[in-house]
Amino acid sequence: MVTAAGSPASGAREGNRQGLSQYVFDALREALRAGQYRPGDRLREEEVAHRLKVSRTPVREAFSRLLAKRLVEPASGRGLVVRRLGSAEVFELYAMREILEGAAARLSAQHGAPVEHQVLADVALRFAAVAPEASDLAADLNHRFHDTLYASARNHYLDAALQEMQDAIALLGPTTYSVPGRHAEACREHAAIVEAVTARDADVAEQVARDHIRRSLAARVLLLHG
Repeated sequence: MVTAAGSPASGAREGNRQGLSQYVFDALREALRAGQYRPGDRLREEEVAHRLKVSRTPVREAFSRLLAKRLVEPASGRGLVVRRLGSAEVFELYAMREILEGAAARLSAQHGAPVEHQVLADVALRFAAVAPEASDLAADLNHRFHDTLYASARNHYLDAALQEMQDAIALLGPTTYSVPGRHAEACREHAAIVEAVTARDADVAEQVARDHIRRSLAARVLLLHG
């Protein structure tokens, strides 16, 4: 078997290594988004390698990518910790989120299929049926609501920007649905978005989506200041 650099065999090994690195990166990224890792939590190569059943090399490469994206930072001693956004970063994030979410709602009203709008309405109803104290479940359904809205916008460039933003949102910490009254308020906001996109009213859809994010920021500020 030929094993020199640049040979088919070495290229296959390189492709497999890169594939494992991508697998680990995607798994860690999804865990961050799902709240399995919270700001301040420590990540260790050995633990991640054992859990994902891979060697430490792809884990190390995935960690490097997470560092480059500023999702984690070096911990005191060994390993990394999930980063926590500072107050200024939170406001910057929500400023961009308001713009992008508004654009998503506008494009959904213009291009979304009726079946996509029906799915959006169904998720909104499921969100509304959650008990107010079940904040983690509310947060999960809220993510599904927004992911459905993004998909119905039918714009790959916007979706890429929104997906990138989701990584930063994972660094915010506790969900705003732990704030008293926020769940009921968000139910009304989701309903307004569904009504506007279903009616194909792009201007109103953008406005209510932006208002939804502004109200989310107000709840976030309450959490920041305890």
